[in-house]
Amino acid sequence: MTDAQATDQVTEQATIPVFERIGGMVTIDRLVESFYQRMDTLPDARIIRDMHPADLASTRQVLKRYLTEWTGGPKLYTPEKGHPRLRQRHLGFSIGNAERDAWLTCMRGALEETVKDVAARAELDLALSKLADWMRNQAGNPHDMRAAARP
Repeated sequence: MTDAQATDQVTEQATIPVFERIGGMVTIDRLVESFYQRMDTLPDARIIRDMHPADLASTRQVLKRYLTEWTGGPKLYTPEKGHPRLRQRHLGFSIGNAERDAWLTCMRGALEETVKDVAARAELDLALSKLADWMRNQAGNPHDMRAAARP
């Protein structure tokens, strides 16, 4: 493959939504199921599992709808819930570095297990890492410190 062909292939990949590149709803379903299975079983995830109700059925469905839309699939989340406002929706939970790290441990394991496209998996990992960082609402969150430093 020439450099020009490789560039064309990368450009073409970038125009295909991640939702399609990872296998659509089937993969989103598997990803969410794997994520919550890890949250239920990994000792390091107890800190975030305790934030959730005993029955995760509704929570699973919400995350599936959110991730479907977030990755470029059908709009399943916003018609029901409106704008995600994820940080606002999670303000009732104490989310610091430990919670972020536990969440990422579960999500990264689920991504590794379910997303076979290495480039798409890396793209999702980066985006989800930024999202998890943003969700922190405890003292020391650099996002809050920047906001506090503004005049």
